[in-house]
Amino acid sequence: MAGRFAPRQGSALRIRPTAVPGARRRWTPPEGPYDLGLVVGPLRRGPADPTFRQTGDGEVWRASRTPAGPATIRLVQLADAVEAEAWGEGADWLLDRLPRLLGGCDDPAAFVPRHRAVLAASRRRPGLRLCRTGLVLEALIPSVLEQKVTTIEAYRSWRTLVRRYGEPAPGPADGLYVMPAPRTWARIPSWEWHKANVEEKRSATILRAARVAGRLEEAAAMDPAAAAARLQLITGIGPWTAAEVVQRTNGAADAVTVGDLHLPGIVGHVLAGERDADDARMLELLAPYAGQRHRAVRLILLSGRTPSRRAPRMPVGDIRAW
Repeated sequence: MAGRFAPRQGSALRIRPTAVPGARRRWTPPEGPYDLGLVVGPLRRGPADPTFRQTGDGEVWRASRTPAGPATIRLVQLADAVEAEAWGEGADWLLDRLPRLLGGCDDPAAFVPRHRAVLAASRRRPGLRLCRTGLVLEALIPSVLEQKVTTIEAYRSWRTLVRRYGEPAPGPADGLYVMPAPRTWARIPSWEWHKANVEEKRSATILRAARVAGRLEEAAAMDPAAAAARLQLITGIGPWTAAEVVQRTNGAADAVTVGDLHLPGIVGHVLAGERDADDARMLELLAPYAGQRHRAVRLILLSGRTPSRRAPRMPVGDIRAW
């Protein structure tokens, strides 16, 4: 579930004082409230994501592998603008697409709240915009890792693989990593996937995706429905994974994550007091938000009105001892 929770402030980031300044760009959001943390929060895969860091003073640092090469971007929200500084071969690529990344292509005015809880969340967190990264593989691989396991397991696997097979991010920030290139993903041996607590089904899906990465990246320029269809041509990628990807890469305002263990119950609980809702009931309840269902779900999750737990948490699996 992209952006399932409100962003949390992070810790200080160690910056090398002798680093060369990066290229800079400033973008002014459209008139109205704007919240940088809410916009880019769905791009973080857990509090210790090696490709993403949000510091205690609100700075956001993110490392990406762009078509032009590795890059790091630093984002700071000012009173009336967002200032960006970028390093690496892909710095210009990121800066040229800064408005898309920061929700400049989004149209929040198209959304009309139709439930009290959604209206309250939209008023409490009015700065929500949907980002659009344009980078498919960096959204796809962690989404595949999140299939059928707890987020704790998925985040741990993502950290392990990126730190082992990625590369230190360009720029002054210590501890940031750029995720591996497609060729590197395709060459990770089976025993290293096992060490990262990733079983054969998920690793095979990632390998298949990495081998056709170029064709998958084309999906970022497609209509969200066509992009999701392109992704699902890969065995092991279904509607859940495709929705998680296009929400981030294409800014898909209507992409609903179906097949999620918890989301139908949360939506059902908030909108109708039905904590046992299934996917069909969730889609029925979201029907008034057609065209904007993903934004509605983001606001439902930001409302904080999750149902109380009635069963123990799913056990955290570990295949490394097998």
